[in-house]
Amino acid sequence: MSEEEIIETLKKDNEEFRRLYQEHRQLDSMLSELNKKHHLTPEEEFEVLRMKKEKLSKKDKIAELIKHFKSSIN
Repeated sequence: MSEEEIIETLKKDNEEFRRLYQEHRQLDSMLSELNKKHHLTPEEEFEVLRMKKEKLSKKDKIAELIKHFKSSIN
């Protein structure tokens, strides 16, 4: 099973994975919008850092769920 197939399976069958995946994508989109600005206020800079940390945390949890899924099918 490929990584993409595992992700699609988890998005379909695992509510926690689906939620984390959607939140991760939303953060990515929001960060992209902020990065389009030529100048960020100090508050926006702080928000960018907060969102990057949150995005990384979600990515780690997603990777953990993928690893657990892979170990359960072997």
